[in-house]
Amino acid sequence: MVSSNDVQRLFLQGVFSRSILSFKHAQVLWEKCIDAVKAADPTVDIRFSDKREDWDRFVININNSLNCLDLEFRHLTDEQTGREMYAMVNSKDDEIAQMATDYAPVDIAYFRAVVEQIMLAPHEAYSVSSLVALREVNSLKTNMTKTQAEIVLGSFVANGWLLKSRRGRYSLSTRTLLELLPYLKNAYPEECLECVICYEIVTRGVACSTPNCKARLHYHCCKKYRSRNAKCPACSQDWPQDPKNMTPVGEEAIKDGQDEGRRVQRKSTTNSSDEEEDEEDDDEEMEAEPSQPSRTQTQTQRKGKGKGKAKKKKALADIDMDEDEDEDDEAPQQTQETGRRRSTRTR
Repeated sequence: MVSSNDVQRLFLQGVFSRSILSFKHAQVLWEKCIDAVKAADPTVDIRFSDKREDWDRFVININNSLNCLDLEFRHLTDEQTGREMYAMVNSKDDEIAQMATDYAPVDIAYFRAVVEQIMLAPHEAYSVSSLVALREVNSLKTNMTKTQAEIVLGSFVANGWLLKSRRGRYSLSTRTLLELLPYLKNAYPEECLECVICYEIVTRGVACSTPNCKARLHYHCCKKYRSRNAKCPACSQDWPQDPKNMTPVGEEAIKDGQDEGRRVQRKSTTNSSDEEEDEEDDDEEMEAEPSQPSRTQTQTQRKGKGKGKAKKKKALADIDMDEDEDEDDEAPQQTQETGRRRSTRTR
């Protein structure tokens, strides 16, 4: 029997066949699913509505039915276009395991390493060059080559996990932010910046040029806000008339070659590595300390030279005594063996 619940089933099938879709695309899919159910049974009382509250109610019903599967139909605003995007994501704590169905454990470890470098990029760039991305292969305890890593990076871009710009820099896509947002906030709480307008994560946008001001905005949020106000919402300082004169956040915040130095690590790992290096330095110093002998050591060495000859004579005498004792020990053994041979002959 056809029922109104079939609309949700058809809609979920359409969502699972797509990695990510916009709000308008999702509404069109919802409308087509309603039309398909009504075509199968015109008596079903369901109607399509383009009102926001009706759409939100439909999404809530979908998420309630997906709770038992640890799935969620989540939305996030695209940082480049400002469009509202939707995707089916895993609602478990360790959401990095979402990729386990499509990639091998080695690929997931490599993806995690690249994401870490993107989040820890200097100057709030939130992007890495291809050289830095390929260099992460050396940090993995695997046999992955850089040629293989380049192929895996291409698959990340093709499947929508990473974005590659014209400069050849890799950054997080909207799909990755949707999938891994709880993981990123838990692993990198200091690096996850929020927009002061929409309160969503910012990896591309602008920052207030006032020193010590923590205001960060998306491009589309800044455009809407500046149409009504020209002062910073955090420090109330006047902003420049041209938004290009503001401090950028994202790829434009870094120049080519600035992030190709030493590999960046999280504070927890860097502190432990620094402690290990300090311990190694202390051990080397302890080994290098007895390089200059003291006076007592030189005196004992001089005395030892005089006594050396006497010790050698005693040692030679002891060796002769030991050889004589060994000969005495071997003699009764030989007599015993000859006695045994004679006894066997008599028998």
